[in-house]
Amino acid sequence: IHSFGEVMNEIDIYKDRFVDMLFITELTGQSDKWFYKLIQDGKFPKPIKFGRNSRWTEREVKEWLEERIKSSRQ
Repeated sequence: IHSFGEVMNEIDIYKDRFVDMLFITELTGQSDKWFYKLIQDGKFPKPIKFGRNSRWTEREVKEWLEERIKSSRQ
C-alpha cells in the first residue's frame, strides 16, 4: 500500500477520469453497500470528495479489480 504522497504522484489527472459508485457497481455487479464496507475495512480505495459527491479515479478502481482477479486465482 502506498502513502498518500506516492499515490498522488502516480495519478495523472490529465490521462485519467473520475468515476462514481454507479460506474463501479455496474463494472463489478456488486452493491454500493458492499464497496462502502470494503472502504471502511481499508480494502478498497477511499473516495475523493467533491462536496457531497464521492469519486474515484478509473485507474485505481481497475487496478483494485486486477488485484482481486490475481489474488483469487492463486
